[in-house]
This record gives sequence, C-alpha cells and structure tokens, in this order.
Amino acid sequence: MNLLQIKDDESAVIKSVPPGEAGERLEALGLRVGKRIQKVSGMPFGGPITLLLDGRHFAVAHAIASKIEVDGIDGHPRPDFEKSRLWPKFI
Repeated sequence: MNLLQIKDDESAVIKSVPPGEAGERLEALGLRVGKRIQKVSGMPFGGPITLLLDGRHFAVAHAIASKIEVDGIDGHPRPDFEKSRLWPKFI
C-alpha cells in the first residue's frame, strides 16, 4: 500500500521510499524506512499530502507520495498526535 491509500489521521510505518534524488531528500527530512508517520490530510486533485513525523508537519507532493510504500498500523491517531494539542489556537 502506498501513502495515498491510507486515510487521513491514520498511522503507518514506512516500508520504502523512492530511489534517487527524491528518496534522498525525503531521508534528509527524516522520512526513512521503519519510521512511523501519521497522514494528516490529502489535498484533492493531485495536491500535496500533509504528514506528521516526530512532531513536525510537512507536505509531500502527490506524485512522490504514490511511490512511498507503507504498512498501515491503525485508524486511530496516537494521543501525542492529538490535533487539539498541536493547533490549540486554530481549533
């Protein structure tokens, strides 16, 4: 399964990243094999995918996200990923 196939707020573990420069850039951001991530949102019409990794939010292009293989963990966010704690002034 790839990153596009998991639902918003679901957690997953990264199985593989694309080879080449894209993979190197993702690894520099901390997106490595074995890391647990949470998909925060996916924008429609081929827009970016927003992820939460180690308490940091960042976006990944739709085309690159389709090449990131993951293993789904669960449909429930971990307590430390709770949105109300991350963005209290916006919620």
